Amino acid sequence: MKLLIRSSLLVFGCFIVSSVNAFEVGAEFSAEAVQNIPGRPSMNAKMFISKNAVRTESTMNGNTMVEIVYTKDKRHVLLNQISKTYIEQKAPNNNAIKSQGKKDSPCSNLINVRCKNLGKEKINGRDTTKWEMTTQRNGQDFKSLHWLDKKYQMPLREQFQDGTVSTITLSGKEVIDGRKTEKWKFLATRPDGKSVESLQWYDPKLKMVIREELPGGFIRELRNIKVAKQNKKLFKIPTDYKKEVMPEMINQGMMMPARPR
Repeated sequence: MKLLIRSSLLVFGCFIVSSVNAFEVGAEFSAEAVQNIPGRPSMNAKMFISKNAVRTESTMNGNTMVEIVYTKDKRHVLLNQISKTYIEQKAPNNNAIKSQGKKDSPCSNLINVRCKNLGKEKINGRDTTKWEMTTQRNGQDFKSLHWLDKKYQMPLREQFQDGTVSTITLSGKEVIDGRKTEKWKFLATRPDGKSVESLQWYDPKLKMVIREELPGGFIRELRNIKVAKQNKKLFKIPTDYKKEVMPEMINQGMMMPARPR
């Protein structure tokens, strides 16, 4: 359930894997990704999801662009079918990242963050582990509290030093496009009392969010989901494609914008 709230298959044209490290699927499938923004034409893409890679096909200015994310290798490849070229982006070497906590700690893969286990608590009837996280910036410590759901290892409640509080609540079960999902509500409340709410529908069998509604009528979802083993050829770079040097912006990690929280 790590994909819930923090990362789903969304952004860059339509849908992408925004967090390769946390990506895990329950079954291989294909689907149509749709993104709707009020006042703008809808954006569509085809997706093919395997255990180790995700292929996204979208059309821009009459040119079909293909993106392949290799989840285990932590690299992204963008294919240009007209010029028969591709560019590649690799994730930083994880060996250079020192663990800041024990393996079962939420800080185990975070940099400059310390975690302290404060025990177990129930949030809305669900078992959680309460953690205190300390981040150091400019020589100062910033503390926050996080209640992680035992089953899904996601934060059901977070409390930050500036007074912002966010909660995630299971509000029921719904059938979306023929699939059984869990409907979750995310609510963030700032110290001034203003709040932001969004909804996500999580598919337990696929282990990912298949629909999301954000403020302002912004909707993104997966439609026509077909569970089946995906052809390995979909995730291979054609032998007649030539590799190009990545533009500087892409090389700096700007190829795929992070999903706003």
